[in-house]
Amino acid sequence: MKRLLYRWFCAASSFQHRLDRRFTRAGWLALGVVGAAAVIGLDTNRTVGHQVFTLVLALLAFSTAASFAFRARLSARRILPRFASVGVTLTYRVAIRNASGRRQAGLVLLEEFADPHPSLEEFVTAREPGEERRNWFDRKVGYPRWTWLVARTRGAEVTPTPLPPIAATGETEVSVELTPLRRGHVRFEGLTIARPDPLGLVQALMTIPLPQSLLVLPKRYPVRPIRLLGQRKYQPGGVALASSIGESDEFISLRDYRPGDPLRRIHWRSWARVGRPVVKEYQDEFFVRNALVLDTFTAVDGDPVFEEAVSAAASIAISTDTQESLLDLMFVGPEAYCFTAGRGLGHLDQLLEVLACVGPCRDKSFRSLHRSVIDRHTALSGCVCVLLSWDDARQDLVRNLESLGTPTEVFVVGEPGTLEGLPHNVHRLEVGRVGEGLARL
Repeated sequence: MKRLLYRWFCAASSFQHRLDRRFTRAGWLALGVVGAAAVIGLDTNRTVGHQVFTLVLALLAFSTAASFAFRARLSARRILPRFASVGVTLTYRVAIRNASGRRQAGLVLLEEFADPHPSLEEFVTAREPGEERRNWFDRKVGYPRWTWLVARTRGAEVTPTPLPPIAATGETEVSVELTPLRRGHVRFEGLTIARPDPLGLVQALMTIPLPQSLLVLPKRYPVRPIRLLGQRKYQPGGVALASSIGESDEFISLRDYRPGDPLRRIHWRSWARVGRPVVKEYQDEFFVRNALVLDTFTAVDGDPVFEEAVSAAASIAISTDTQESLLDLMFVGPEAYCFTAGRGLGHLDQLLEVLACVGPCRDKSFRSLHRSVIDRHTALSGCVCVLLSWDDARQDLVRNLESLGTPTEVFVVGEPGTLEGLPHNVHRLEVGRVGEGLARL
């Protein structure tokens, strides 16, 4: 039954997409009039509905035939930014070139995304947020879940953009507005150029293959920097690429002087020998290193609690001063991961890229994250934990960190009404109000 419904939804969704591309708003109105006239005009002796039906159907037939007369040689180039952010409308440029010998006017640009249809497994196993509140029929058939999955897979909305007239062998650029709906990659397949027929009912379509992708970063909220009262910790071997800010330095090499290097680092003998400034380079042994621990253990794809937890982690990450400290982003996916930013080792943008693509972990227990964090505790000055619940396993992690002397800040994200009874030192972040919760820090 589920497989049959899945195939039917795929076919219906594809057909609906083609109709949306082919008919204008006036065309949809004409289709509605044809349907209504067909019903009203059944009795030809009492109404003139059959005449309206015939007239409008003839207009649609003429428009459809006229749409096949569209001939043009067009090419396109899409100029995307490096990143986008969930819910923030961005503008990018598209250049359209007319390689034909005729002026082209009245064109509309439409974006084509990669196939948004979910897999059969996703359709069967996924649960739409709030699905338990729907009626029995919707839960059993799953059409609302299907539409939610299609919108989530597509990932963005693009407004149809009218094109200015393009001269023969000319080129034009237009600004296109895109609103990302979720984090991760938004994948484009091509551009469709539409031209309405003279009656404005049916559009002629020309698709230009133009595959590209855009990385959408998680939603971020304003938050004050979190001050952890930890001390600088010894890092075995130092961090070779870290900038020279620490309590104990180990000499590793000589290098050419760079603007900003302190004069006390100049190696005068080498300068005299080679005739140019040379400085001593040191490797730090002691510095501040904090961990940002993200709980990824959820069984539901698109879980709003998990998505808000990722947004909270991203907000905390960008508020962290990485000029004089390191920040380790730690989570578990197919394996335990630790990504480091700060002091020349990496930028916060790289952590946001990781958070844009992080997914839930279903095949491991929370204990795997527990072990990964505790194994690194000797190098950590402090720890910020973003958790999805407050059960025994998560409490054990926090207790172990505190017993080992690692200052820890804990954030628990949950649905409204599920965060009662948390300890006073645990920050509550309700889904839909995470920004307010972070603003209160």
